[in-house]
Amino acid sequence: MDNGWWLLGPGIGGVVVAAGVLGLGMVRRRQGMVLTGTVLLAIGTLLLVGGGLLLADPKAGLTEAIKTGGLGAGSVVALYALWLNDRRRQVEEKRQRLDTERAEHDRERVSDERFAKAVELLGHEADQVRVGALHALAGIARSRPEYTQTVLDVLCAYLRRPFDIDTNDRYTTEGEVRRSAQQLIRDLLPKPGTDAPHYNLDLMGATLSRLDLSRRMVGGLRIQDATLHRVTHLDGAEFHGNVYFTRARFRGPLNWTGATFHRRCGLGSVAWDVRPDPARATFHSPEQPCS
Repeated sequence: MDNGWWLLGPGIGGVVVAAGVLGLGMVRRRQGMVLTGTVLLAIGTLLLVGGGLLLADPKAGLTEAIKTGGLGAGSVVALYALWLNDRRRQVEEKRQRLDTERAEHDRERVSDERFAKAVELLGHEADQVRVGALHALAGIARSRPEYTQTVLDVLCAYLRRPFDIDTNDRYTTEGEVRRSAQQLIRDLLPKPGTDAPHYNLDLMGATLSRLDLSRRMVGGLRIQDATLHRVTHLDGAEFHGNVYFTRARFRGPLNWTGATFHRRCGLGSVAWDVRPDPARATFHSPEQPCS
C-alpha cells in the first residue's frame, strides 16, 4: 500500500472508528458486539492516526505512519484487555457474593429449624428432654449472636410458667430444669466492661430460686410480682435499662453489693424477708433508692 492510499486513511479511519463506537454502544444489548466494536475501533485508529500523520507531515514516511498508527491501535486493544479483566473480576465477585449469600441463607434456615424444634421440645413431658432443649437454645445463641435476645426471651418465658416450689429444698425434676434455665440465662449475659449488647430480661410473675445475675451486664429487668426464694445474687451486676422489682416477694436475702443501676429502679410495694442496705448498691437515677 503506497502513501496515496494512506492519505485516504483519516476519512476511512473516521468511518471505521464510528462503526466501532456504535458497536461498543450496543454492549448492553448484545455482549458479542464488544469484540467486534473493539476490532473496528482498533483498525479505524490505525488508519486515522497513520493517515493523519502523513497528512500533517508527508515526509514522515509509510513505516513511521504504520508504527504510529499501530501504537494507537495497540492502545485500543490494551484497553479492551483491561475491560475484559475487570468484567471477569466483577463476574467472579458476583459469583462469590451469591455463594456467600446462599451459604448464609442455608445457615439461617438450619438455625431457624433448630430453634423451632428446641422450642417445641420445651413442652416435652420428660425433664431430660426439656433440659436438652434449653441447652440447644443456648447453643444457637452462642453460634448465632443475633438469636441471643430471642433465646433469652424464651428462657424467661419458661421460668414464668406456673410452678410450686418445694420450700423444704427437696429435689424435684422440674426444679432442676428451671435451675438449668436460670444458669443458662446467666451464661448468655455478657460481663460488665465489654462492648456487648444490653439484653433485657422479663421475669414478671416468675417463681425463682437462687437467681444469680452477679457480675453480669443486663439491659432492662422486670421482676414485678415475682417470688424469689433463698438468696438472690445481683452483686457486681450492671443494669443499663429500667429495673422493676415492684410487688416482688423476696423469701430470702437480696445481695446487691456493688451492683450499679444506671436508670430507674422501681422498688415499690416489695415484700422483704431481709431488707437489703441501699448503700451497698449504686443508683444513678435521682429517684433512687426507693424504700
